[in-house]
Amino acid sequence: MIEVTIDSIRVSLLSQNRIVVLKEQSSDRFLPIWIGPFEADAITLQLQGMEAPRPLTHDLLKNVIETLGGEVQHIFINSLERNTYFARIVLDVNGDTVEIDSRPSDAIALAVRVSAPIFVAEEVMEQAGMMPEEEMSLTEESGKPELGDTSPEDLGAFKGFCRRA
Repeated sequence: MIEVTIDSIRVSLLSQNRIVVLKEQSSDRFLPIWIGPFEADAITLQLQGMEAPRPLTHDLLKNVIETLGGEVQHIFINSLERNTYFARIVLDVNGDTVEIDSRPSDAIALAVRVSAPIFVAEEVMEQAGMMPEEEMSLTEESGKPELGDTSPEDLGAFKGFCRRA
């Protein structure tokens, strides 16, 4: 397992689609994952220390886990199949380890609320991770980075992205 941190949430200026960019702690390798706008906003609100007047869905999940005596141990992005990422929320419930299937975006939104570490499977990082010097384009349809011979004029999907969080 590779520990990562949230580098940024980026939004396309052209399409308003979002990407969470995870950065490997022990190197400069990044993992971009397309996520929905609501999950992006939930992650961003928490990272910026803003509070909603009423609990959001991820706050509710945190409250339910804690009320039932559970504790989030970590988040694990464990698989990439057919351009779809899969994650597990790993809980400690009365001394037992319980794993819950999740979308990565929801798991990350929960992780930032409980200060849980985020891990990525080595094979996922090998498949989809990228180094900053690599020229890249990221297709929204596949959600998978494509490395290639792009000219400086064609910077792919990241050309229209700005730092959001």
